[in-house]
Amino acid sequence: MIEKVLIANRGEIALRVIRTCRALGIGTVAIYSDEDTNSLHVKQAGEAYHIGRAAPAESYLNQEKILDVIKKSGADAVHPGYGFLSENDDFALLCEKNSVNFIGPTADSMNLCGDKMRCKAAMLKANVPTVPGSPDLVKDVEEAVSIANEIGYPVLLKSVYGGGGRGIRLATNDAELRAGYESVTGESIAAVGKSAILVEKFLEKTRHIEYQMARDKHGNTVHLFERECSIQRRNQKLIEQTPSPVVDAETRKRVGSIVCDAAEAVDYTNLGTAEFLRADTGEFYFIEINARLQVEHPITEYVSGLDLVKLQIDIANGEPLPFKQKDLVMNGYAIECRINAEDTFLDFAPSTGPVPGVELPAGPGVRCDTYLYPGCTVSPFYDSLMAKLVTWGQTFDESRRRMLVALDDFYIRGVETSIPLYKTILRSDEYKEGQLSTDFLKRYNMIERLENDIAEDKKSRADAAMAAAVMHSEFLKSRAGGDDNDGGSGSAVDADAGHRHEQWRMQQ
Repeated sequence: MIEKVLIANRGEIALRVIRTCRALGIGTVAIYSDEDTNSLHVKQAGEAYHIGRAAPAESYLNQEKILDVIKKSGADAVHPGYGFLSENDDFALLCEKNSVNFIGPTADSMNLCGDKMRCKAAMLKANVPTVPGSPDLVKDVEEAVSIANEIGYPVLLKSVYGGGGRGIRLATNDAELRAGYESVTGESIAAVGKSAILVEKFLEKTRHIEYQMARDKHGNTVHLFERECSIQRRNQKLIEQTPSPVVDAETRKRVGSIVCDAAEAVDYTNLGTAEFLRADTGEFYFIEINARLQVEHPITEYVSGLDLVKLQIDIANGEPLPFKQKDLVMNGYAIECRINAEDTFLDFAPSTGPVPGVELPAGPGVRCDTYLYPGCTVSPFYDSLMAKLVTWGQTFDESRRRMLVALDDFYIRGVETSIPLYKTILRSDEYKEGQLSTDFLKRYNMIERLENDIAEDKKSRADAAMAAAVMHSEFLKSRAGGDDNDGGSGSAVDADAGHRHEQWRMQQ
């Protein structure tokens, strides 16, 4: 049985894993870079070891250094969190070779999930629906053109070695495809020294819907319901919710069965996520398996009542799943907003630096996973995610309203954040009515609407400040008996001070 876990990560996910380990009486080991010397995960872990400079390659991605700490600390298991080495099959294999329990899938399964062509072939064999396109890598541009004409434009050219929106080109005709083929080939060769390209049908107005899945070492497989992750920027998720407004009980059962087939097709163990694109016609197409815990796992925990990190540890210990599919029931509605340190109006550019002030939201149905504290620093070396703000309600609207209140209560000083954008989105009719798609921000002009909201908010605050100043001036005049020489002077000073105070509040 696992007795001590090294968390090969940092920030809020490291804190999340530490919290569950402490509740289970399992020892914890943190690792940290120069940049994270004063981080909360270092203080809360049972032990902490410095592993290098701030750059990830010299710290959180340095497998040999991490292995040294595992041996030095006596840790018998590793939790990779997400990002960094979480989907690195070489690291999983390194752990296996050194008799360290990797809390996740096996290295072989992870390698298969990470190879888009092999994974797609396994899905086709298991009758899991995939996006129409080339059954294998295309040999040359002429074959790509032939396939595109067969399945119909628009199509996507995708490098097998791409990720995070890179190595992808949209083509609407033969000329664009030929130009795009050359670009994607060049990017692939520059990145990994070789080219491997797929052609897939481009599905317009799609929704991104994923299913949490769990499979133990005894072959028992379940899905833990869906998550709607359609609101994105640059193919990266911003807001997630469960249940999805377009998944009814019959669809949930049908696609959930496909998810279990997908897990078995790649001999997956532990927790993972099967991701789908849902076409406007209602069809679901498998796109990939994320072989790790997801950032958005808390919304699944809210509606399922499960601790997913505990479930990961139990499976890694060889324990069978403590439930069957029929035992799992969804309860209520949950929403997650990823609180990122970035400037919405600069194409979501990272915003870094010291955070002198923080106030965290709380209340019924509110959860905030974060590494923030007054005086901490948002580093330029790591991901911009500062916190996961999650709300639960018995109804969707209760969860949405709780989120709006929590966003209002979340105060972060020193860096730009995505909070104002989320307020605009959650107040929009399109969001309330469930009209979601992966191009939601562009389709509904959310950035422009955010600008309008900010302008209106500034005007209302200025009007309120002026009204308060006038009322205060009148009050002072009446108290002085109408003596302009006494009250007038004092009221002007106080009114000006009130106006300056309101300006300060607006700037915060």
